[in-house]
Order: sequence, then structure tokens, then C-alpha cells
Amino acid sequence: MTRDSIPLLYSFRRCPYAIRARMAVWSAGIPVQLEEVALKDKPQAMLELSSKGTVPVLVDGDAVIDESLDVMRWALKQNDPDNWYADLTEAELSKSLALIAENDSDFKHWLDRYKYADRHPEHSEEYYRSQGEVFLEKLEAILQQRSYLIRDEMTFADIAIFPFIRQFSMVDKEWFEQSSYPAVNAWLASLLDLPLFGRVMQKHRGH
Repeated sequence: MTRDSIPLLYSFRRCPYAIRARMAVWSAGIPVQLEEVALKDKPQAMLELSSKGTVPVLVDGDAVIDESLDVMRWALKQNDPDNWYADLTEAELSKSLALIAENDSDFKHWLDRYKYADRHPEHSEEYYRSQGEVFLEKLEAILQQRSYLIRDEMTFADIAIFPFIRQFSMVDKEWFEQSSYPAVNAWLASLLDLPLFGRVMQKHRGH
């Protein structure tokens, strides 16, 4: 495989969408050229490929994939050594996509306001946190029943959602660790302890 034939992945280390995409690509063992993007100075080449201007963007030959879940599917359909996606039943996949959609819409909306409450002075930080807790309560109820979100083994949904819960937990770590979400805390800790997560979060020093 020549360098030019290796897919190019535009990413940003701390972005939760980019994290979940890298988790799938790294898990699948697919070599990529990783391009770390400065969000205040996005490369023109990336903007020409995807007018959204957000990461991740994966370029594989003539194909441009600029939705993180699509990057995950692209990777896991090629190689899924841990069965995150390949053997999900139709019901499990439907449940996964519904949970991810709630994470990416309502929860992400409140997460952004909780993280940057000073930019949204119409409500308090505590108010934004309480709105985000609606989703945490749902996850807690699920995780009281099983080890992971869809079944007792880690799947696509866990990988897609945990980077956002990680961000939520980091706004006020003491509050989160002492909150009434022990199952969510344990689940998040197990994902953060994955050697794969450590690898995808290493600082990139160029090609």
C-alpha cells in the first residue's frame, strides 16, 4: 500500500465525534494518515472536501466520509475484531441508533451549554447540568441491568456515546464522581481504562 493510497483522516484529539471515529478505525487496524486539525485554522483542503468544516473527515480514494458514525461503520465493516457492530441484531442496531441519536441531539445540546455556561447566561450551570442528567438517568437505568448499553459486551453504542459522557464528567469531576449515577461512573471508567482509548488519545506529532 503506497502512502497516497492510505486513507487520510482529519481529526481533533479532544473532539468526541473524532474520538469515536478513531476508536473504530484503530480497533479495525486500518492504517490512516492522521491530520490533526487546529479548529481555529482549519486546512483549506479539508474545507474543500467537506463544507461542514467539522471533524472527522475521512478521505478514501474518491470517497469523502464526514459523519463520525459513517466513519465508524466504514472501519468496522472492514474489520470488527471485537464484534462491536457486525453481529448486532436488527433490534440491537435499532436500539443503538436511537440511543446515539438522543446523545447527539438533546444531550449534546445541554452538554455544550453546561461546559460553557458563561456563554449562555440565560440559565445557570446547574440548570444545564440538570437537563443533561435526563440522559444520564436513562443510561443509569440501562447500566443497572447490564454491563454495557446494548448487551453485556461492549458494542458500537458504547464507543459512540462514552466520549460525550467523558466531557460531561470533566466539567465538575467531583460532582460527577459523587453523583447518583454509580453504574454510569463504573461504565465510563471501564471505557477510559481501555488500552485502545489510551492509544487514540496520544498526541499526534505529524506524519
